Amino acid sequence: MSRADVGRNRPGECPRASRPTDRRPSHVPSAGSLSLPATETFLSVMTAAAPVTQRRSATLAVLSLAQFLIALDYSIIYIALPSIAGDLGLAPALAQWVISAYAVLFAGFLVVGGRLSDRVGAARLFIGAIIMFGVASAVGGAAQDGTVLLAARAAQGLGAALLQPAVLGLIGTTFPAGPERSRALAVWGSVGASGLAAGAILGGLLTTASWRLTFYVNVPLTLLCALGAAVWVGPAREHVPAGRIPMLASVLGTGTVLTLVLGLTLGSDRGWAAAPTVVCLGSALALFAGFVRNERVSGNVLIEHVLRRTRSLRSGALATALYMASVGSEFYLLTLLLQSMKGYTPFEAGLAFLPLAVMVTAGGTTAGRAVRRLGAGTALVTGFAIATAGLLWLAVTLHGDSYAADLLPGLVLSGFGHGIIYTSMFIIGTHDVPSAHQSTAGALLTTSQYLSGAVTVAVLTLTLGPSPDYASFRIAFLLTTGAATAGLVLAASRRH
Repeated sequence: MSRADVGRNRPGECPRASRPTDRRPSHVPSAGSLSLPATETFLSVMTAAAPVTQRRSATLAVLSLAQFLIALDYSIIYIALPSIAGDLGLAPALAQWVISAYAVLFAGFLVVGGRLSDRVGAARLFIGAIIMFGVASAVGGAAQDGTVLLAARAAQGLGAALLQPAVLGLIGTTFPAGPERSRALAVWGSVGASGLAAGAILGGLLTTASWRLTFYVNVPLTLLCALGAAVWVGPAREHVPAGRIPMLASVLGTGTVLTLVLGLTLGSDRGWAAAPTVVCLGSALALFAGFVRNERVSGNVLIEHVLRRTRSLRSGALATALYMASVGSEFYLLTLLLQSMKGYTPFEAGLAFLPLAVMVTAGGTTAGRAVRRLGAGTALVTGFAIATAGLLWLAVTLHGDSYAADLLPGLVLSGFGHGIIYTSMFIIGTHDVPSAHQSTAGALLTTSQYLSGAVTVAVLTLTLGPSPDYASFRIAFLLTTGAATAGLVLAASRRH
């Protein structure tokens, strides 16, 4: 072939030959020897393939930060609550709704959030929800009366209910099922678990300056999440399945959870025979009956049939419920024990939570390695076993005067078990779920978690009574120990 022939390629083709002196490997063409369309094709392939891992890592960082934010906001408010009530002049019954307004909306709209995420796209919902959460946090921090604060907390709960399933949906669609998704869930779970513990610490530190900082701290985090999502998890990269959003099923399902959580909250506050409590619980029962009937006969359901048949999802839902009834409620009991019984200031209580926070993070990190080597089932058994030992220790020694000798060992054990459980239960629950239904599955797991939390807080409130003493706190911790033991039995029976 002559030199003249070498340059005679059709537009868009790579050269058929190279000069003898060209020492580059044959599979790496020279940019100068490519025509414009071929150059564009080559560069597009290279730029699409090279940063896939980096983009996934960046996406995981954004999603983990969002989960940290959700977990942080859930626990940070407990230590700040007395200061909020005192500053805004809230009566005890109304002050409780600073927590309940968030919890009711969060639990009530989770499944709807999951369905919306599967239908309109997890990335779109993520960006909208994180912006809503940030705005609500800013309003809450600036609130000058209880009405505005409660409205802001309700908006935070709604934003979190839309955000949580979007996060899990994006993990499910970004990372393929198997070891890669398990590693991603391990990182996500570890960060989320540390957020629960960090909230208790930051709640004490920030409240020392002003309780308003417990709201304002969310704002820069939401901005980072929104910017990160716009760059790395934009809506253009996701496939949205066709289909209608099941409006009737959504109304019935959301109404059931809303009225149930509201009834449980009112029951622990006003009494189980009070008219508002009876009305809410009765409405929840009627709405649930309508929901079940609609799911059986309708062609457009809220919970897809494939999810109902997924055994791992059922096991995960039970595990999340028992998690929340055990170590998930430890923050609530510890806050009351330290501040009400032992006279700790918010700052001192925050410092007392520090070892727990460290061990929760350590447990989550350990869980990631344990899942890869031993499996999620074995990791979950181990987590519940360690948590049972820690909670039992606290139940036995909580009356002691020495923090280091009486409380610290129980906090270390329960915190480590907490981190392992939190990570493992979501890996188990979403393991066999198709990618198209990851958001709804994650919402079901979280709904189970927070419904259990509402029931547990109601039971613990009744156990403690209006004037709790060490004996009532011991019974309350023994109840959480029993829930952890039940989780251990469940995990062991379903490990194989």
